[in-house]
Amino acid sequence: MELFNPSVAVASLGPLLAGMLLTVELTVIVITLSLAFGLLVALARLYGPRWLVWLVVAYVEVIRGTPLLLQLIYIYYVLPEVGIYLDAFTASVIGLTLNYSAYISEVYRSGIQGIAKGQSDAALALGMTLPLSLRRIILPQAIRLVVPALGNFLISLFKDTALCSVVSVQEVLFTAQLMAARNYQYFTLYTVVGALYFVVGFLAARLVDVLERRNRAGYRRRRRARA
Repeated sequence: MELFNPSVAVASLGPLLAGMLLTVELTVIVITLSLAFGLLVALARLYGPRWLVWLVVAYVEVIRGTPLLLQLIYIYYVLPEVGIYLDAFTASVIGLTLNYSAYISEVYRSGIQGIAKGQSDAALALGMTLPLSLRRIILPQAIRLVVPALGNFLISLFKDTALCSVVSVQEVLFTAQLMAARNYQYFTLYTVVGALYFVVGFLAARLVDVLERRNRAGYRRRRRARA
């Protein structure tokens, strides 16, 4: 029996592409939410009251100290024990967002702390409020510094969506598992899945490269303009 069956690959391409579309949708939703929530977490840790700082630190440490797979299982299978029922897609969005927001918040925090404190002091001396100085002085520079790291999180998230198959989200890997259980064409199906992941991941990596180059070019233009 041949390892790779072209007819099976062609017949399975439609369902697998549908699963990949769901994977991409999940990635876009989660990275958008994580970028926003992660920034709020970072700001709360840097500028919040003491009780909020402790709460945020506890959240980040719990997330970093437990596997993402366990977090997804807990949200989908354990929360119903206390009366919280979520469908598989919603549970996946929440689990991935909570996980990635914790890590992204640390990236934001390092970027903000990488900006010279004198700039913040100067902005406050000029009469700017803290929110205004963050919005106009600190955050634009900090985000420029962390764009490469955030791009890497996008690519990692795209691959980590495969873990959502454990809570029955019918993304591309779960679809392949269902099909392979029926026709036993494991080599063919998982080879096609691997190719799909590589193509989309490669395109995402190139997109990140483009964003990084534009970010660097924009920064150089602003420096020349100030000079």
